[in-house]
Amino acid sequence: MAHHQQKEFSPNEELSKMCDKLWELDVNRLTPGKDYNLDLQGETKVYKRDDRAKDPLFLNVNEDKLKKLPTFKAFIALLDNYSSETGVAEEVTPQEERENRTFIDEIMKTKVMKKCHEYLAKKQLAPRDDNGFKNLLYDLWFKLFRRTRGMNRGTGDSSGFEHVFVGECRGGSDQVIGFHNWIQYYLEEKRGNVDYQGWIRPRGRRTKASETDSHSQLISIQFTWKSDTKPVGSSFIGTSPEFEVALYTLVFYAGQHGKNCLSFGDYDIELMVHKMGDKLGSSYPVSLSKA
Repeated sequence: MAHHQQKEFSPNEELSKMCDKLWELDVNRLTPGKDYNLDLQGETKVYKRDDRAKDPLFLNVNEDKLKKLPTFKAFIALLDNYSSETGVAEEVTPQEERENRTFIDEIMKTKVMKKCHEYLAKKQLAPRDDNGFKNLLYDLWFKLFRRTRGMNRGTGDSSGFEHVFVGECRGGSDQVIGFHNWIQYYLEEKRGNVDYQGWIRPRGRRTKASETDSHSQLISIQFTWKSDTKPVGSSFIGTSPEFEVALYTLVFYAGQHGKNCLSFGDYDIELMVHKMGDKLGSSYPVSLSKA
């Protein structure tokens, strides 16, 4: 019957082609089954709150790569610079600003970020010179803004980087918001701060529950963080920090607010972008099954 039919997936061809190039250029991406292994365990649903996984999501990760690859190292240095509570003003120390700038300097040495810059500059959506583009990236990802109403003017409790990559706990609720990065997830799980609850199948999936693929580099999961719940969180797995920054930056400036349909690598994706003025409020991938 008509009401059971799903809308046809119609990806943005130009953006998909660019994203495919970024995916191909992501030479620092970790390889599933070689650099890391997942234990997906039980399937769950967004609305369920029973733990379908008694063990952690990550069986192991090649930590040599996390410690030695310059962009990974610079990324990990940023993860402890934030208060996870929304409504609590963030303070950026001079050292933290240096760490932010170092991260941008490191990712800008990679082919994936150079390709992102080249495309946006050609479209006149970003400055052509490197320093101008680095300042644009800094403002987009690290400038603070108010996510919570009622805070004093001039104070900020959030940034694009904190929301997307680190995660936040919404004050007055038990809900985790943001937190779409696998490295932060792995490190927090290792510390005992994250409890994996189970995987959620891609929208429109027609396979049996037992056929989910632990080698997929885009998954949706449910977890708790510091006792607050993320009912469904979608993340790339194994991708480099520069790939994710390049992808989300590209779609922020060249895509649209809200849903962006993309097809690249082996994935059909709805990439969500929420703009808060000229700041990145949120961005994350939603995996769709290939019918």
